Amino acid sequence: MIALIADKLADSQFLLTLLVAVAAAATVLTLAIPLVEGNTLGKRMKNVATEREKIRARERDRLNRQKDKVSLRQEPKEFMRRVVDQFKLGDWLGTETAKKQLAMAGYRGQQAEIGFLFFRLVTPAGLFLFALFYVFFIKDFGQPPMIRIGIAIGAAYLGIKAPEIFLSNQISKRQASMQQAFPDALDLLLICVESGMSVEHAFRKVASEIGSQSVPLAEEFALCTAELSYLSERRQAYENLALRTGLESVKSVTTALVQAERYGTPLGTALRTLAQESRDQRMNAAEKKAAALPPKLTVPMILFFLPVLFVVIMTPAFIQVFGWK
Repeated sequence: MIALIADKLADSQFLLTLLVAVAAAATVLTLAIPLVEGNTLGKRMKNVATEREKIRARERDRLNRQKDKVSLRQEPKEFMRRVVDQFKLGDWLGTETAKKQLAMAGYRGQQAEIGFLFFRLVTPAGLFLFALFYVFFIKDFGQPPMIRIGIAIGAAYLGIKAPEIFLSNQISKRQASMQQAFPDALDLLLICVESGMSVEHAFRKVASEIGSQSVPLAEEFALCTAELSYLSERRQAYENLALRTGLESVKSVTTALVQAERYGTPLGTALRTLAQESRDQRMNAAEKKAAALPPKLTVPMILFFLPVLFVVIMTPAFIQVFGWK
């Protein structure tokens, strides 16, 4: 049995077939998941409401004990915590940049940090051992031992970068979703503010309305509403919103909100200007993508369209010239 598995893993045709099957399954799942996926907005908004209650409990406890050590998230897996504490991964793998990236990717709390540190240790070690076993016991590719060890080291480096790449992809997806819906959210926020609503009520109303376009933006607005209600400084809630999103347009809005809070400047004019700027930025991004489309289509047209076009045009001429039947 083991010999059969080793032969299959060494067979390039089998590996190619396996990769094609995995790619086909991934394509089917990508197309099918949106059809069967339910509405996650209600669930995520419920989580934010739960977060509000936890923030309230934390603030009450802080006022009573003058400490702030209450965890806002569920406890991480015990075996992950043991590994992280035993190897002290927080001292040599945990950074402030990683914490900010986790918040921007939508992963908050101690559980997310523990999981990230755990996978930063396990992923490179696992890929290194797997690559070492593959190149030394299954298929050596005709390379000397030093080259095979180098391949294993390269796999370990890929494992080190894999969690960071995953976080970068999650951040990009969330930011794209929020950037797309943010001008509309600013228009709604402007309408709410000019109608006489408070900032907290306006954020809560916009969070409930904008969820159909961007669930991450609705979640961030709802969390900002909770922080506005229970943090000691409202400025901190605005700054946290800017840090969690990482968008320049959101930073501009939070700056305007902080100035309005501190100096009493009119908020409606600033929001109207910022909404127009955000809309112009969205239009410029769409025009940039449209302008980049012709160069991207050049190579596919040369490789796929032109040969077929030449065959269709020239085949009747060759049939007439050479008298083919």
